[in-house]
Amino acid sequence: MSIESLVKNAKPLRGPHVIEYPFRRSCGPILSRFFSGLRDGKLVGIRSRTSGVLVPPAEYDPETAEPLDDFVDVGPGGEVVSYAWVSKPRSKQPLQHPFAYALVKLDGADTGLLHVVDVGGDESKVSTGMRVAPRWSAERKGDIHDIEAFVPENEAVPAPPVMKVDETPVGSVLTPLRLEYDFTAGKEQSVFLRGIAEKMILGAKRPGDDLVYVPPRGADPRTAEPTPEFVEVADKGTVVTYSIVRVPSENIDFELPYVCINVLLDGSDLPFFHVLQKCELEDVRIGMRVQASWVPDDQLEPSVTSIAYFEPLDQPDVPFDDIKEYC
Repeated sequence: MSIESLVKNAKPLRGPHVIEYPFRRSCGPILSRFFSGLRDGKLVGIRSRTSGVLVPPAEYDPETAEPLDDFVDVGPGGEVVSYAWVSKPRSKQPLQHPFAYALVKLDGADTGLLHVVDVGGDESKVSTGMRVAPRWSAERKGDIHDIEAFVPENEAVPAPPVMKVDETPVGSVLTPLRLEYDFTAGKEQSVFLRGIAEKMILGAKRPGDDLVYVPPRGADPRTAEPTPEFVEVADKGTVVTYSIVRVPSENIDFELPYVCINVLLDGSDLPFFHVLQKCELEDVRIGMRVQASWVPDDQLEPSVTSIAYFEPLDQPDVPFDDIKEYC
């Protein structure tokens, strides 16, 4: 397919994207006390001169900003002050049958704790003002999941003893992050991705200018002027920077360790990010020549994954002085 045909049929592409990774957050002394209490089957708040007892505890008074250190045991029972019913739980939510997210004001507290109320999937059993208490996890480790859910108070049982007592204060908690969204590629990116499905790597430039940007950005990053002219560049290029990856990723399925490279494709003036294979780690170097290895034709799609990886070319290295502005 010609560049003209790709541009003419440049209806923006759209597809689902997910960003997900675990984030380990340090607690500090105040939240450490709260999470350590959860591990021990207790609920802890902190007293503020202006706002009463805060749960979870805060490091500073929300009105005066003075440091807080007056810890108070609260609960375990409490009252639902507001709630939202979840009729169709998602795969990552705490329960896989209908439940309520609720603000629970624990006995002795003056603020609500956001958590889950489990009434067996029956919405008629949850209401503002109902009394609830924690259903504790049998294997507690010092995070908010040590409370599986709040349940009607008459169904609650005391927290089971932990199997192995750990007196070390909780110093950090693992917080999984996940963001799901639909990504809509602009015209230039859609042309680029459709070109990839045809085993063509396209860049774009301003009229009358020689600098070609890959992938196309829609505008020149120096002047913000549109870059409407598309140019096909080679699938060969020069490594200008690289890094060795030793941490696994769900989206990049290569045996660890592997090398990520910024490759300056022949005919381009902007390095292109991808993965290098078929090269020993100690042999990777700035200036080495590489070429794209494409997936089989029946697997080509409008995605950079249609380039399986880059691999070394049996060509002399490019002198550093010729590429140093890209390194």
